[in-house]
Amino acid sequence: MTTPERRNRDRDEDGRARNARPRDELGRPLPPGSVGVERIPEDLDLPPEKSLAWAQDLLDRGLAFNAHEVLEGAWKSCPSHERLLWQGLAQLAVGITHVQRGNNTGALALLERAAERIGDSAGPPTSRRESAGENRDTPPAPYGIDAPGLVSYAHRLSADLRRGASPTPEQLTPRLCVNPPQL
Repeated sequence: MTTPERRNRDRDEDGRARNARPRDELGRPLPPGSVGVERIPEDLDLPPEKSLAWAQDLLDRGLAFNAHEVLEGAWKSCPSHERLLWQGLAQLAVGITHVQRGNNTGALALLERAAERIGDSAGPPTSRRESAGENRDTPPAPYGIDAPGLVSYAHRLSADLRRGASPTPEQLTPRLCVNPPQL
């Protein structure tokens, strides 16, 4: 049985529900008719470097939920061998969003999953990195993504949250890439 509310819900051309409600800077839905932050298109499909540059800009401005939306768009459109990496990046941004919202339990779960996926995403570490004494457990990643740094970041932020620390906005802006691409 279809309720009147369900019939009037915003849907795309394939009949899938969309959430057209405005959102605040932390991604929380606002009442219909409110003014929220600019939304990320649901069908976003950018080259990886542009996705990373835009996500970094959003993180730098404290908009981790929107960064998650950009990274999720990359995850949906990436080649299958990169899916774990992009999923981990999106989960990292959502973990930060949960910290911003004060939901440390949710943040911890997502940060752990993000670290695992980012760390497992690119295969075995290179011998050059091993001989340099860099993190041997985290493989190199494409597009200049700083996989070892992001895994360490997720672990540090998790440890801080477990100790009861309240991270500053600056502590919630990880560097996604070693040499970040520009917008």
